[in-house]
Amino acid sequence: MTDQTAPEHIVAPPQKPAGRLPPASTALEQFLVLDLTRVRSGPTCVRQLADWGADVIKIETPVDSAQLGGPRHGADFQNLHRNKRSVTLNLKTKAGLAAFRKLAEKADVIVENFRPDVKNRLGIDYDTLSATNPGLVYASISGFGQDGPYKERPGFDQIAQGMGGLMSITGHPGEGPMRVGIPIADLCAGLLAAQGILTALLERTRSGRGQWVQTSLLQAQVFMLDFQGARYLVDDDVPGQAGNNHPTSIPTGVFRTRDGHMNLAVAGEVIWQRFADALGRPDWKQDPRFHDAPSRSENRDALGREIEEVTLQATTAEWIDRMNAAGVPAGEINDIGQVFRDPQVRHLKLAQPVASQERGDIELIGQPIHMSRTPSHITAPPPTAGQHTEEILSQIGISAAEIETMKRDGVI
Repeated sequence: MTDQTAPEHIVAPPQKPAGRLPPASTALEQFLVLDLTRVRSGPTCVRQLADWGADVIKIETPVDSAQLGGPRHGADFQNLHRNKRSVTLNLKTKAGLAAFRKLAEKADVIVENFRPDVKNRLGIDYDTLSATNPGLVYASISGFGQDGPYKERPGFDQIAQGMGGLMSITGHPGEGPMRVGIPIADLCAGLLAAQGILTALLERTRSGRGQWVQTSLLQAQVFMLDFQGARYLVDDDVPGQAGNNHPTSIPTGVFRTRDGHMNLAVAGEVIWQRFADALGRPDWKQDPRFHDAPSRSENRDALGREIEEVTLQATTAEWIDRMNAAGVPAGEINDIGQVFRDPQVRHLKLAQPVASQERGDIELIGQPIHMSRTPSHITAPPPTAGQHTEEILSQIGISAAEIETMKRDGVI
């Protein structure tokens, strides 16, 4: 477990204003967000807003309260849905839809990741809702985009990893395509949607108008190809799999040691010179096979074998100390448990405590950004389904008698 002592740059959470949770930060506390999302990409987006203090209301159906995102007590749900309130509304009923539209009139942001046609069928699309709330920022995340030939395809992270090229450059040559170990298309689509929302809110301060923010798993995955995609667009170079080797920086990759493995990142001539000296092979600096970047690229396999002949002679910890002292980037290859026990990770407070309603005292992954005046906190665990329904509906003028009728009719 992580050290619970707060670092000096973390200040106490802000106090709760009337009618909402204690805000996780003061940065976005003025914004009301309606969360229609499910599974991962959408909840990842909304978590960014909730963790920075927005008043997030999670809209759930009375029947499928987990929103297809796994059991509420599961680690995944707990990590995705903190710092929110929850209201249950059946949007397929007249009363449920009317209540949602009342909320939408007051909202700054709505986030959804339905299939593109669902919001239009329900009458909760951007054009409809912005007619009565022109300042609304409405964010949509889909598998492949809101239009185009693939718009009706169901989206899933691994499908996007494959279609977006990532699996073709991941894994060892000759062993077939390989997915990465996290749902990176989902996560990046969510983060990019959050960035788009914040950009739209910033622009709204000038124009006074909201807008429709759109992204998709496919767009996010292609964008995240970064330099690998640029290699094709600029140089017509189609990258392939390189395993643990960096495709262009040599020698950068995984090397065996006496007691395991380590990462080395030997990028550029200055670091190469330091590396050769630190490894006790200064002769490599004049060796025609290795003396410059093109020759090291041409003789990559031979260089890797010669490096491991040396690295196998000492432990990972010994090499990392030696390399870092010489100014050569080197690091451990941790399993997930080792990550959260790492002293630097503990110092950065990436695991934060919260009292879960289903699990008791647990830790969740906090925001990886430190803000000097408006830090983020996990101030509330995920809500139970509909935990704040009566509170929220009463705040938009629905009477206690009407709420009882809505309960009876299965609207909430």
